[in-house]
Amino acid sequence: MIKEISLSTNKRNELIDISSEVDDIVSGVKDGVCVVYCPHTTAAVTINESADPDVQTDIIGHLNKMVPEGHGFKHAEGNSDAHIKSSLIGCSETLMIEDGKLRLGRWQAVYFAEFDGPRQRKVVVRVMEG
Repeated sequence: MIKEISLSTNKRNELIDISSEVDDIVSGVKDGVCVVYCPHTTAAVTINESADPDVQTDIIGHLNKMVPEGHGFKHAEGNSDAHIKSSLIGCSETLMIEDGKLRLGRWQAVYFAEFDGPRQRKVVVRVMEG
């Protein structure tokens, strides 16, 4: 089964918790795995802490220090920083499904990482039962 999540981002760089949307997709599956995939070259998917929003702020802040916008890159569109951040974080995560729910740690959430917003985006979720 393949499903898509559509979302609108509001900032150039942000992390958006998509855990509940992914959980809804896997809710009918007893056990299995799912791949959460980002088909965009200037965005990513990651798993990290959801309890303290400062973690998301720190992640974005550190990535911006490591790869600043407008740093004299050659790419004509002016968004090379977004491409590099996307490559650093990665375009997918594989998650276990147990008893119809994502098997995340107590403090974990699934995040869509935007690095070239605001934009209309999508995330593809592939579910494999068994």
